[in-house]
Amino acid sequence: MRTFARARCTLGAHPSALDAALAAAVLVCMVAGSFVDPHGPEGVSWGLRTPDALSLALMAVGATALVFRRRAPLAVLAVTGGVSVVESVTGDPRAPVVMCAVVALFTVAASTDRPTTWRVGLLTMTVLTGAAMLAGPLPWYAQENLAVFAWTGIGASAGDAVRSRRAFVQAIRDRAEKAERTREEEARRRVAEERLRIARDLHDVVAHHIALVNVQAGVAAHVMDKRPDQAKEALAHVRTASRSALDELRATVGLLRQSGDPEAPTEPAPGLDRLGELVATFHHAGLPVEVARADQGTALPAAVDLAAYRIIQEALTNVRKHAGTGAKAEVSVVRVGADIEVTVLDDGAGQGDASAGDDVSGAGAWAGAGADGGGHGLLGMRERVAAVGGSLTTGPRYGGGFRVHAILPVRNRTDAAEGPV
Repeated sequence: MRTFARARCTLGAHPSALDAALAAAVLVCMVAGSFVDPHGPEGVSWGLRTPDALSLALMAVGATALVFRRRAPLAVLAVTGGVSVVESVTGDPRAPVVMCAVVALFTVAASTDRPTTWRVGLLTMTVLTGAAMLAGPLPWYAQENLAVFAWTGIGASAGDAVRSRRAFVQAIRDRAEKAERTREEEARRRVAEERLRIARDLHDVVAHHIALVNVQAGVAAHVMDKRPDQAKEALAHVRTASRSALDELRATVGLLRQSGDPEAPTEPAPGLDRLGELVATFHHAGLPVEVARADQGTALPAAVDLAAYRIIQEALTNVRKHAGTGAKAEVSVVRVGADIEVTVLDDGAGQGDASAGDDVSGAGAWAGAGADGGGHGLLGMRERVAAVGGSLTTGPRYGGGFRVHAILPVRNRTDAAEGPV
């Protein structure tokens, strides 16, 4: 079996050699069949009858044409059909030249579509059978004439079956390749989404804690000589903020570990339950923040809870960076129907913070944290809100300051089918 499979693969890799071998085999069969005497006294019998020179020439031409059956199947069928008609008219007894026409018809049916097979097959069957019945010396109903009709029909049917099987196998392969491409595209999309989420987390962590560290370091440097106790307190806040930044960075970067890596992060993502700690860090940085909550202890999905926390963190960080000295902020978390509404307001005049190196001013400076200004703050908020199916509106307030308002669904898309909250 291995030898047969190896030979088949070798011939499949060299189609011209396969066609030449097939043509030689057909020629041998036609020559051997020409020695059969179908008109013996006791029916078909073997004899030593030598075929006519014309019949040998027609068999050679038909077999030679089969070498080119893959390159020009219709032309080969025309040649083999022509020599078969000539043999039917002139041969007595006939040589089986029609065998090469049957092989050519099989090739046409296997390499073209079904309508072409029907048209060419019916034409070939009609011409060859009609020539055998009308021009031959035998009665029109002789078995030889009916055999021409049967063999041409078998050749066309077999070729069509081979073509259908090839098309079916190719369709299966195409579907498998498409499914594989779809899986790869889905994997790449999920990787891109995960990278974007991690990038947003890194931005929120770095922007928040580094801004606080910068402010407290500036305060410590300013009062180091005159009020060392206040400088020590500011440096303690710097240490606390930097430690928190390192912890969150370690947890976020830990998401990039492989499944088998040790020390995978186990700390849950921050949520609104840590809102008090977040506000306290801004109080220590000199930003007064008032918090009003009317969410009645609503249990939020993890993604929505994290999005609400990060939106408040980013909004307060931008207030501290861009609203100017003396600004105040208000945070409200309210349950409204099936949604949680998160609002962050400030009354800053936008004078900038010298210690933070800001040279921007006004509401436009606050908005500079968004996509239009080249930053990622507002853009990250919009992406987080869109990821959980909510909406976000931002803009300057009448009379000064800035407003961030997010509407987040209490149930995200994953939990939507689990019933009411």
